[in-house]
Formats: sequence, structure tokens, C-alpha cells
Amino acid sequence: MLESLIASVNALLWGEGQILIYLLLFAGVWFSISLRGIQLTHFTHMFALLRTSAQADKNQISSFQALCTGLSARVGTGNLAGVAVAISLGGSGAVFWMWVIAILGMATGFAESVLGQVYKVRDSQGEFRGGPAYYIQMGLGQKWLAIAFALCLFLGYGFSFSAMQTNTITDALHHAFGVDRFYTGLVITLVTGSIIAGGFKAIARFAERVVPLMGLVFVFSALVVTMVNYERVPAMLSDILHSALGLQEAGAGALGAAIKNGIQRGLYSNEAGAGSVPHAAGAATPTPNHPATQGYIQMLGVFFDTIVLCSCTAVIILLADIPISGDMEGIRLTQDAMTAHMADAGVYFVAAAITLFAFTSVVANFAYAESNLHLFALDNRMGRGLYMLSYLAMMLWGATAKLEQVWSLADMALGLMTLVNIVAIVQLTPTIKRVTSDYHRQRKQGKAPEFCVAKVKIQGQTESGIWQQKSIDN
Repeated sequence: MLESLIASVNALLWGEGQILIYLLLFAGVWFSISLRGIQLTHFTHMFALLRTSAQADKNQISSFQALCTGLSARVGTGNLAGVAVAISLGGSGAVFWMWVIAILGMATGFAESVLGQVYKVRDSQGEFRGGPAYYIQMGLGQKWLAIAFALCLFLGYGFSFSAMQTNTITDALHHAFGVDRFYTGLVITLVTGSIIAGGFKAIARFAERVVPLMGLVFVFSALVVTMVNYERVPAMLSDILHSALGLQEAGAGALGAAIKNGIQRGLYSNEAGAGSVPHAAGAATPTPNHPATQGYIQMLGVFFDTIVLCSCTAVIILLADIPISGDMEGIRLTQDAMTAHMADAGVYFVAAAITLFAFTSVVANFAYAESNLHLFALDNRMGRGLYMLSYLAMMLWGATAKLEQVWSLADMALGLMTLVNIVAIVQLTPTIKRVTSDYHRQRKQGKAPEFCVAKVKIQGQTESGIWQQKSIDN
């Protein structure tokens, strides 16, 4: 009965109803127009902010740590297994639609991350917390909708996503080394528990050290594969374009599959609009001290995740001379592709990469859901302990679950989160535009932007004191 319910919801959101396909495209176009193509007109500014993004008090979370935390949640199975799923079901054209949703999603990611900063609060331990539940409740005054989002978040990041990440790791290691999936899952669960017990700061420090290194190694490996197979690159690009636009003999059915799977897996990978990354954005102490700073930093995260890392996986698969069945294939397709390039070492390389990628996602996912415990009066030692045990138990279950079960549950959770979040951020567009305009105005005046809530008209209320800067008269 549960499987039937999940299938029905996914059919409405992703299947025949395709509600989220249209909603995500609408949100991307809406914010691209509202923010005047900010992902293109201010593309270089994202990189310029990286120079100061590591600056923060040692007791706070820097913009760079927030970026790495956001990337550690984004960069996971969506990049290696999710791209393989998209190509296996939607053909090479799915890659093109992943790029499209990423470019549009950069504007959506900017918008939701700005809100995560504007409506952040301090918790009982003095750390910043932010996210959709916060800006829905404080900006729109709709507590019921905030609770609905938090419940969807717990279903997704609190439970099903951790199971899916563990499932991918154990499958990859079993395929590479023949290791029993249950024992692999048990080890991963225990190591995860030792890290997440340290809270958001410990998770941010872990992400800051691991994510940049693993990203660089993976990009380098894809560049090597591309250079070795350079003569096949033009044909690959042509195939992507023809498949994406339905110009091949397969016709409209193949086009629909390419669009659906490209957008679905693109969203799962970069999470733009899903409402997850604003939790990392809200936890940061930005430099310059303005919410738009985190908007730019997290917009850069969408670019790195999909345009760079997902493209690396796509290149590895599409340049490999291996058959693609048309049935759902996950991490094993990526492993088989890398084996075609690197012989037996390929399967071990992908197993190591997915273990690191998915493990960092597991750690960051916990932090996202934990940020919402206060909505249920569980932001205390007992509440956090019960949540941690439940989270780790779902990881252990996912170690031996079936691939289709885990991905279907994750798709439903992500879809419901996205539905609620996009409805909220579209309603908060006036605040996003005013905050962004305030940032650009100060930059044009040659100032390091400082945000003062008393000078920028926003919807609802922010927590008293956080954005009440001493530069109020400037």
C-alpha cells in the first residue's frame, strides 16, 4: 500500500502530471527575469566573493564553509548515480536538460539563499539557523505551511535521502570489492554518528576540508578521459543536442524522457528550489555582511554541482563504449563506464569517489533536518538524540534496500519539499528584489555592503537585533 501511495504521488509530481517540471521551469524563468538575469550578468562576481568567503569568527560559520556544506549535500549520488539514472532512462539528451535547469536554477538558488539569510535566527547555542520553515513563518506568517515544509524535509533529508546515499555506497563497494552491504552500511552509520554528534560547526569544518579536494580529483579524472578521447567529443556533443531536441528517429517519446529525467535528476543534484541549501546559507556569517553575499555564493554552488561535476560524469559515461539498456541503472553504469576508460582500476576509482561524495551528503543532510527541530519543540538534548538515532537507523535500512524503493521515496520527498518552497519564495519575491537592489546600490557607491533591516522594506519580521547594524544612518 505504501509503495502504491509513493508511486501515485510521484506520478502526479514527476510523471503524467509533471507538476514540478513546469513549476521548476516557471521558478527559474521567474527569478531570472525578476533579478535581471543575475546568473549571467553577475557571473564573475560569484567568483570574486570567494576571495573573502573564508573570513569569519572562529566561533561562526564562514561563507566558504556554508558553500562547502551546501556542496557536500549537493555533491553526492546525484552527481555519479543520478546522472547515470538520467542517461539510462532519458538518453544523452537528458544531459542538455540538466544544464538548462541548472542555469535557470542558479537564479532560484540565489533567491532562496538570500531569504535563508534575511530570516535567520540564533538558536540556544548561539548558532545561526535559517531555511524555508523560517522564512515561511516569519516572512509569510504561515506557521502551518512552515510545519508542512519541515515534515517534508524530515521525510527527505531526515530519512529517505540518508537511506539512498547509503544504498549507493554499499552497492558501489559490493560491485567493486564484493563487500557485504550490511556490514558496509554498519561502518558508514557508525562513522557518520561520530561526526554529526559535533553539531553544525563540526559538519561545516568537515565539509570545508573534504569537498574541495574530492571535487578537484573528480574533475581532473574527467579531463583526462576527455583528452584521451578528444576525437569523439564532437560526436558526443552532437548526440546530446539532437537527443535533447527530439531530432533523432526515436521521436517525441525520447524527447519527453530526456526532458523529464534531465530536469528531475538535475534538481536532485543541484537542489535549486528544493529549499535545502537555504539551511546552509542561513547558518553563515557572510562577508560582506549582507544577505545577497550568500545568494551569490550558493548560486556558485549550483554552477559547480551541475554544470561542472554532473557534466564530468556525463562525459565519462558517454565517451565510454558501453551499451545502455534503457532500464534504470545507477552507480554501476558509472563504474562500468570508468572501467572502460581505466580497466579494472575504474570500478575502484568510482567506488572510492561515490563513497566520499555520498558520505559528505549524508553528514550535511543531517544538519539540514536538525535545523527544523525547534518547530516541534524538539530542539533539546533528548529531541536531538532521538532524531539522530532515527536518522542512523534509516541509513542502516538503506544499506540493503532495493534501488527502486529508495529512489522512489527520495523523489517523493524532494518533490513535496520543492512544491512548498517554490510557492513560498515566489510570494517573497518583493523582499528578494529589495535586498538585492540594496546590495547593488551600496556596491555602486563604492561601499562594502552592510545590511540594515530598518532601511530595507521586507515582508514580515526578522529576529530582533541580527540585522540591526550600527551603520543605520549611512
